[in-house]
Amino acid sequence: MTAVAPDADSRTTPERRPFAPGTRMWDETGLITFSLTAGSAFLLQTMEPTIAAVVDEHSTFRTDPLGRAVRSLGSVMMWIYGGDEAIAEADRLRKMHASLNTTTPDGVRHKALASGPWAWVLHTGTFAFTVSTEYFARRPLTAAEKEAYFQETVQLMRNFSVAPKEIPADYTEFEKFFTDMVENHLQATGTAHDYLKVIRTIAPPTQLPRVLHPVWKSAVAPVGWLQYFVTVGTTPEAARRKLGLTWSESDERKLKALGWFIARTVPLLPERVRYFPIAYEARRLERDRARLRKVINLRPM
Repeated sequence: MTAVAPDADSRTTPERRPFAPGTRMWDETGLITFSLTAGSAFLLQTMEPTIAAVVDEHSTFRTDPLGRAVRSLGSVMMWIYGGDEAIAEADRLRKMHASLNTTTPDGVRHKALASGPWAWVLHTGTFAFTVSTEYFARRPLTAAEKEAYFQETVQLMRNFSVAPKEIPADYTEFEKFFTDMVENHLQATGTAHDYLKVIRTIAPPTQLPRVLHPVWKSAVAPVGWLQYFVTVGTTPEAARRKLGLTWSESDERKLKALGWFIARTVPLLPERVRYFPIAYEARRLERDRARLRKVINLRPM
């Protein structure tokens, strides 16, 4: 069964425009905690049959996982903090994915820009953000905050030219759509299982001399364990069940304890450390612009 978002063809959707200060995305997407649930988002993407097939053939996540992660993170930061270049980045990604098509052994043709899979990539981001607040923020989002955030994701989806029919009307409809997708459409693909292996044992950078590989393996082992643990813990139970992943009550307590610690320490970090570089520089630039506007408004006339 294929989940279908409520028909929104007749609903007015926003024009494409960059994000600006004053939105939750502007305040929180650039935080270093963003990466904590990026793993579960990508895992859910690789369980969608078309995305799994395209990623399996075209992605470098197996051979260059760090490079792929850094490039993906930089792109996401551009979506929110790139100003006018944010729209150009969305168009660049659409153009890049236009040729990423493949045919699986069963004869099914998969296209990266098919409307459902293209939208699913962004829908997993909505899930990842909301589940992140349940574990790694001082408190989870209220129903009103979830709805406000979802309307921001609608803007993001329009920036990426997601078909209106793939955009639920509100957060309540999104939850229904998302649950149906996870339970009735996602599959335990080989790509998803490979991704779980990759994040658990992070391959060294391609430019690292082979003699240093054992040192790398020892150094990143705790990071790999943490990424795997958080990814599995923040993935919906129905998806874990399909993948044969176990998650105990003890695991849940450990994840909540980790989240409690992160939620109370990250806000204490300097802004330059708390945010990824593109986000930090964009926020600093906006403050400079605000100060300039204040001085301009106070000039003698």
